[in-house]
Amino acid sequence: MVTLSTWPWGNFGNLKYLLYAPLAAQVVYSWAYEQDYSRALWCLHILIICGLKGLLHVLWSAYNNMLWVTRTLRINPNGVDFKQIDHEWHWDNYILLQAIIASIICYISLPLMTMSSIPLWNTKGLVALIVLHVTISEPLYYFLHRSFHRYTYLFTHYHSFHHSSPVPHPMTAGNATLLESLILCIVAGVPLVGSCLLGVGSLGLIYGYAIMFDFLRCLGHCNVEMFSHKLFETLPILRYLIYTPTYHSLHHHEMGTNFCLFMPLFDVLGNTLNSNSWGLQKKIRLSAGERKRVPEFVFLAHGVDVMSAMHAPFVFRSFASMPYTTRLFLLPLWPFTFMVMLGMWVWSKTFLFSFYTLRNNLFQTWGVPRFGFQYFLPFATQGINNQIENAILRADKIGVKVISLAALNKNEALNGGGTLFVNKHPDLRVRVVHGNTLTAAVILNEIPKDVKEVFLTGATSKLGRAIALYLCRRGVRVLMLTLSMERFQKIQKEAPVKFQNYLVQVTKYNAAQNCKTWIVGKWLTPREQSWAPKGTHFHQFVVPPILNFRRNCTYGDLAAMRLPEDVQGLGTCEYTMDRGVVHACHAGGVVHMLEGWEHHEVGAIDVDRIDLVWEAAMRHGLRSVSSLTR
Repeated sequence: MVTLSTWPWGNFGNLKYLLYAPLAAQVVYSWAYEQDYSRALWCLHILIICGLKGLLHVLWSAYNNMLWVTRTLRINPNGVDFKQIDHEWHWDNYILLQAIIASIICYISLPLMTMSSIPLWNTKGLVALIVLHVTISEPLYYFLHRSFHRYTYLFTHYHSFHHSSPVPHPMTAGNATLLESLILCIVAGVPLVGSCLLGVGSLGLIYGYAIMFDFLRCLGHCNVEMFSHKLFETLPILRYLIYTPTYHSLHHHEMGTNFCLFMPLFDVLGNTLNSNSWGLQKKIRLSAGERKRVPEFVFLAHGVDVMSAMHAPFVFRSFASMPYTTRLFLLPLWPFTFMVMLGMWVWSKTFLFSFYTLRNNLFQTWGVPRFGFQYFLPFATQGINNQIENAILRADKIGVKVISLAALNKNEALNGGGTLFVNKHPDLRVRVVHGNTLTAAVILNEIPKDVKEVFLTGATSKLGRAIALYLCRRGVRVLMLTLSMERFQKIQKEAPVKFQNYLVQVTKYNAAQNCKTWIVGKWLTPREQSWAPKGTHFHQFVVPPILNFRRNCTYGDLAAMRLPEDVQGLGTCEYTMDRGVVHACHAGGVVHMLEGWEHHEVGAIDVDRIDLVWEAAMRHGLRSVSSLTR
């Protein structure tokens, strides 16, 4: 490591935020024990400004990830993947650095920084600040930034860290080495300190410039062209006074041009202006109303509950890049999210949630604006089916090849596993897929070959039926828990005659007290689990998963598969799944598209296709995440 290329608190993790504690302690101590609050007030202002800076980046990130708003204005169409998110994880290091430097300035120049000497506002200070910014900060940054690119040593050991993010993002703005962040502190500090030294500084100026500086930095890295080309055609002088997201994206793409801080004037003077800067900006704006690339595959998902709704890239990118777990810091946002949920129930339509690419195919996840509990409200079912139907028709209209229904969107009681839509619209070109064939395959391939008996709950469900019929053909005795003789006999008659006696109806859990392989398709209480003998493994296809109550038993995860290694632009975890892992029904739709199958996969599972679908998934590089898979 070279000097000033790493951060002093680089190994602290989230404990680095304890470095803000002395500022908070100073505020509390001064107000409790001192009569002069000058230090306390400045420490408080520093904490507030740092908080506002962090919030500003989060809001910019949220806007960037609202794909239903920004999709047609994106400059770089690629997605931000997990690698880039991890690389930018500590993007806020520079905010902590600014807090430390600001606190040092306050302590060494206390007479200058007393609250009585700093008014709330001073117009002369604004003029001084603009002059200092234009005459010192802008040319200083341009010269240093250009030097970091011109000299191989500086770029290799310092600036390449910033440019190693392939897709510009608001968090990219602050992601830099210690040396670059120190330089940026000087560039941003000159106008503020200079105006105070000239005696024309003000509190409003400090807040305004500190926030606006970061606002414009995020703007340049947001990867969304927000400015209308008509603005620059009406007022051409603005082309020299303010850069655009396209302008700075060209710098990240070509790197030999567009070095300015915020004002392209200095690129003009330095002969480093990219000639395509304004033409590309206009092209992006003019094409905003045009249809962009059509996805080959769409996974139609829905919300689970209010808390997990915050596990979205347009809320907290870092949170969404990790498997969902309940986070206490999100609890204060619950009331707001609940109100948003009610608003979505009334006004919202299906929206683009996330995307990734695989072998030059575009895969998107669309969200139905409904939550789990709503699927069980009788008066809400028609509205939900309307949302799903409209999404299918939209996908069909724009040329999507396959649309896969997630979880409750394919509920048998809701729409017959998608049969309702296929029967209603027999001329659909898009293939509607529930993906349950691969879900069944994943569960079945977890069961060891030497197993001779299994206990199956949820036995007469779509998945339960397929699992029972497949296993009985393998000579496995299946204890099917169901109170309905009629449903049991209907499934039993579907099995070949010589295997029908392998299907056995049971009505109580104690019938499985000697069976160590349980396949759970219906929620189990701890008392019901207690009937399982020691050493039992619980395979699951029930949502939500059962509680791990038995310590002397093992529990499988929900059926899931890892996407192929050549997937690109994936930066969001699918609910509780690990990175790169999706629910088996999602994977089933992916396989359906990659294979180019022309049939709809709706309604009952075709048991004869289970092995075929599994083999296709293996052939395309998908892998089961279960350690039990044979």
